Amino acid sequence: MDIMECEKYKEQGNAAFKEEKWDDALQLYTKAINSVKGEPKELAIYYKNRAAAYLKKGEYEKAVNDCDKSLNLCPNDPKALFRRCQALESLQRYEEAYRDATQIFKDDPTNKPIQPYLQRLHRIVEERAQMNAQTSKKLESMLKIVFDPTNDKEKRETAMRNLLVLARENAGSEYMVKKSPIVQKIKNLLKIEKNPELYVTGIRIIGELCKHSEELTNIVLKDVGIPWFLEIIDSKNEEVVSAAQYCLQSILNSLSGMENKQDSKPKKDLVDRNQSTISSLLTFLTVTINHRAISGLARDAIIELLTRNIHYTTLNWAEQLVEKDGVRKLLDCASELQEYHYESAMNITPSTRTIAAVCLARVYENMYYDKAKENFLNKVNEFIKEKLLTPDVESKVRVTVAITELLRGPLDLGNSIIGKEGILEMILVMANSDDELQQRVSCECLIAAASKADKAKTIVSQGAEILKKLYKSKNDHIRIRALVGLCKLGSYGGSDAAVKPFADGSTLKLAEACRRFLLHPGKDGDIRKWAAEGLSYLTLDAEVKEKLVEDKAALKALIELAKSGDQSVVFGVVTTLVNLCNAYEKQEVIPEMVELAKFAKQHIPEEHELDDPDFVTKRILALGHENVTTALVVLSKTESPNSRELIARVFNALASEHELRGVIVQQGGVKVLIKLSLEGTDKGKRQAAQALARIGITMNPEVAFPGQRALEVIRPLLSLLHMDCTGMENFEALMALCNIAQMNEAARQRIIKEGGVPKIEHYMYEDHEYICRAAVQCMCNLVQSEDVIKVFFESENDRMKFMVSCCLDPDQDTAMAASGALAILTGSSEICCKKVFDSKNWLEAIQCLLANKSPSMQYRGVCIISNIINVNKELAEKLMESNILEILMALKLLPDEDGSRKKINSVIDEILKVCEKYGIIKKPEEE
Repeated sequence: MDIMECEKYKEQGNAAFKEEKWDDALQLYTKAINSVKGEPKELAIYYKNRAAAYLKKGEYEKAVNDCDKSLNLCPNDPKALFRRCQALESLQRYEEAYRDATQIFKDDPTNKPIQPYLQRLHRIVEERAQMNAQTSKKLESMLKIVFDPTNDKEKRETAMRNLLVLARENAGSEYMVKKSPIVQKIKNLLKIEKNPELYVTGIRIIGELCKHSEELTNIVLKDVGIPWFLEIIDSKNEEVVSAAQYCLQSILNSLSGMENKQDSKPKKDLVDRNQSTISSLLTFLTVTINHRAISGLARDAIIELLTRNIHYTTLNWAEQLVEKDGVRKLLDCASELQEYHYESAMNITPSTRTIAAVCLARVYENMYYDKAKENFLNKVNEFIKEKLLTPDVESKVRVTVAITELLRGPLDLGNSIIGKEGILEMILVMANSDDELQQRVSCECLIAAASKADKAKTIVSQGAEILKKLYKSKNDHIRIRALVGLCKLGSYGGSDAAVKPFADGSTLKLAEACRRFLLHPGKDGDIRKWAAEGLSYLTLDAEVKEKLVEDKAALKALIELAKSGDQSVVFGVVTTLVNLCNAYEKQEVIPEMVELAKFAKQHIPEEHELDDPDFVTKRILALGHENVTTALVVLSKTESPNSRELIARVFNALASEHELRGVIVQQGGVKVLIKLSLEGTDKGKRQAAQALARIGITMNPEVAFPGQRALEVIRPLLSLLHMDCTGMENFEALMALCNIAQMNEAARQRIIKEGGVPKIEHYMYEDHEYICRAAVQCMCNLVQSEDVIKVFFESENDRMKFMVSCCLDPDQDTAMAASGALAILTGSSEICCKKVFDSKNWLEAIQCLLANKSPSMQYRGVCIISNIINVNKELAEKLMESNILEILMALKLLPDEDGSRKKINSVIDEILKVCEKYGIIKKPEEE
């Protein structure tokens, strides 16, 4: 293209830049760059101009790249150097920024704009040089101790911990990676180190070095390579596996721009730049899913890593995993059985199948369009077809186990598979065989398949007799599974007291049988897990709930089972707890619809009398006093969103009782609730947020949410100020926010930053008395912040008018809060004092405050008057033109029997003195 055309794009870009239209400027400069043929001198100008636009947008890496290109064409160009210097400083690459600033100064010592940069960068570079010298000495000393095996064990451990502390600092990690051989030294040390503490700390150091920046992460990966992490994570030591898992997540976070926060998301530009490495990491994780040689703990950690990151659309791991044959590999894990333990068998833990099922569910959730879902289903069908081509017992068993896990994970997919011709019949034949393993796995599959009423009815008609027969088996593992199958079939009526699939009394008998398995001495974890699952179905029956909650031994056994950390117990234990608390979602009963159903002779669900609120409260208190919170904290490590929702429901039920809120805080429930309120299902997040609100209402927030947690809890509380939430949720959130807002300025600033002030203000206009009151009280605490006053009350709006009107509210507490807010606003802002008179009701509001029976309200009223008259004479005269002075004099004459009027009279005296100074009133002798 003609150079004149390129110049035209440049000029248009310059015009857009002057108008601060950065995106338009970028597009026009890019057009100019792309239109140039060859490398004329004008190209250097286009690049440095585009760099200026990138600087304005805060895209510093791109600005540096464009400046580099400009300087290649036109070395030592002062503008390109200056812009690169600014970008490098913003990227904290101070030494490089100082290099550019120095070059500019050398070429033009009279250049004034560069001088402040030069001075500032010189100071920073000097400080960093001193720090690096100190770091170098420390590092050299620690390396000598750590990597010399002849040194004392305690000295080596202390030195290694000190290295970990140094790695957590930005400057320390940068020095360690760029200017020391520590990464290679740790890699070599871990090949021979036998001390477990040194080994784990070494891995953690690598994790911290990868945590700080994309650049350092790439250097570390170049030194050790991704396959090295397979060697490290392959351990039977839980601490080692956890540390290696943390390393891998830190690498992914640094390369994709995520942070270790619940709401953090990948950044597209970073992901695009590191696509090759991120893709290699996914390949590495996918290949190792069903690797035969790795430990069960390592396998679980790898699948958990996939589960945590699979839903990020920017990473696009879900579809890639399907393409890389990840579905088959996950099904391999989900169908693995300890009974077939050949040399080539995988090592698994009791949690592996559950973790694999959760991962399959998460992948399936991310198949957003029909073609992707079809591809996923094809992979599952290929796996089942491949297994069933070999007509041996093992193949049928593995297929049945895989279907069971699909029913526990992506349920709809599992139902579609079991609905295929011949699959359910095959499972029923296996259940009716004499082979104990076939009986066991078919029982498990029938239990999982009876999730919906239509399936349950089919299995009741076809499989109930088989399950009863299996319950007579001599093998306890078969008996407990058959028992759970019967429990599930007996519970498909849910909490409807009118539906009884089995004869009266059968449910209690089944519950007693489950209890015996749960408590029987010497029973292994597998049997106790199934006993808990049986109770999870039976506790929909109110009579079973009452029986169980009175059985302290059974409750303790249930809680101890949860504390084991086995992910496969989560469903059984948590569902039982949800049922005991009646924390499940209840369908709203509309009286008109009930009458219509009666007229149409349709079935109407009935609630059992033992599910009345008094009985539910008693059950919740019983669970709380048995320290159920400790179990919930352990169970919350699950990656299943549905299980997290159930855990949040139990927490919320516990938090509904005042006396249990302190127990939740004491046993670490708040940390878990904050996490649950930020990730998972929408209903689960609401339940967790409401539990936090309830804790924040009755407990001192500094005790309930110590340190940083008081700020972290603000976002969940604000999420309850939404039209989709109930009035109770709105009210409780406002009350908790009110308490937090009075803590300190940091809390108020966080509420402002999270957009909380407009949300709280919205509820000040609510018709509901309690909600309106809570919102006004919350605003009263928020106006202690100068920023709230400046942004929300001093600007052009009617907020001051509304606050004056609230002082006339018939609800005494609302008026009290509004008058308190008005006293703070008028005491802090002259503008707010003037805006009081914008309200037509200003005189009536002040008169009502002064005439109120409560000394507290009167005190607020005289404070407001004092604040206004202290602004200037004009406002004072406006006030005193009314009968305010007479009311003040009358207040002074009231008897002060209990000393409560001392403060009021003191403020009135000050008001009179100011009025006297203005000449509005005179002393009697002067008159």
